[in-house]
Amino acid sequence: MGRVISIISGKGGVGKTVSAINIAACFNRAKKNAVLVDCNFTTPNVALSLGSPIVPVTLNHVLAGKKKIYEAVYKHYSGTKIVPSSLSLKALKNTNLENLPRAIRDLKKLSDIVIIDSAAGLGREAMLSLENADDVVIVTNAEMPAVTDALKTIKLAEQMNKNVLGVIVTRVRNDNKELKMENIVNLLEKPILGIVPEDDHVRESIMVRDAVVHTKPRSKAAQSYGRIAAKIAGEDAEDFVSKNFFSRLFRR
Repeated sequence: MGRVISIISGKGGVGKTVSAINIAACFNRAKKNAVLVDCNFTTPNVALSLGSPIVPVTLNHVLAGKKKIYEAVYKHYSGTKIVPSSLSLKALKNTNLENLPRAIRDLKKLSDIVIIDSAAGLGREAMLSLENADDVVIVTNAEMPAVTDALKTIKLAEQMNKNVLGVIVTRVRNDNKELKMENIVNLLEKPILGIVPEDDHVRESIMVRDAVVHTKPRSKAAQSYGRIAAKIAGEDAEDFVSKNFFSRLFRR
C-alpha cells in the first residue's frame, strides 16, 4: 500500500504546483513508483504545465463513476506519471468529490508514492487533499501573508492528525524585503525541507511545459528540488539530484 503526500499551501501563487511537479519528477529520477495527482479541480494546472492540457480520461471521469483510476494515469515523456483533472466546466459540474477517497485508495495499490497537488487556500478541495493524505508538505514564500496562511494550514492539518513533514520556501531572493529563515521556523514551528531560490530557469521550464529538473537539471532550483525530494523520501540525495559528468565518473 502506497504513501500519500499532499503538497499544499494556504495561499495561491507561491509555487505549489511547480513544487509538486518537480518533486514528482525527482522521485521518478530516483526510480520510485510515484504518481502525481491534480486535486485542484477548480483550476487544474498539472497537465497544462506539462504540455498535455487535453486528455481523453481525467480524474473527473473517475469521480463521476465513468472510468477506473488506472485509465486516468498518463506518463510524461520523462517517465513521470500523472493523473490530470479536466479544464472543462462541464466536467467539473459532474464531478463527485465524495468519490476521491476511493480513487486515492486505488492509486495507493498501484503506486508506492501518491503525490497530491492540492488546491490553494483552505476550501473544500484543499480539505479533501488533507483528509486523504498520510503526510503533508507546506509550500510558502518568505513573505508575511504567505507564512501566515501557511501557519493556518499547518494548524488545520494538525487538528486533522496529519503528519506535517515540513515547509518548502520558494522564490527566495535573499534580500531585506523577505523574512529570515529562522523567523519562518519560529513562526511555523516546523523544519524547512528546502529553500528554492528565485531562478529564471523555473520560468523558462514553465514556458516549455516541463519540470526544471528536466530542462535545467544543474540549476540551483533543480538541485534544491532534488534535495527536498530526498528529504521527503528519507533517503540520501545522491539518487535524487542530477549529477554532472565528473560526479558520475568519480562515483563509478
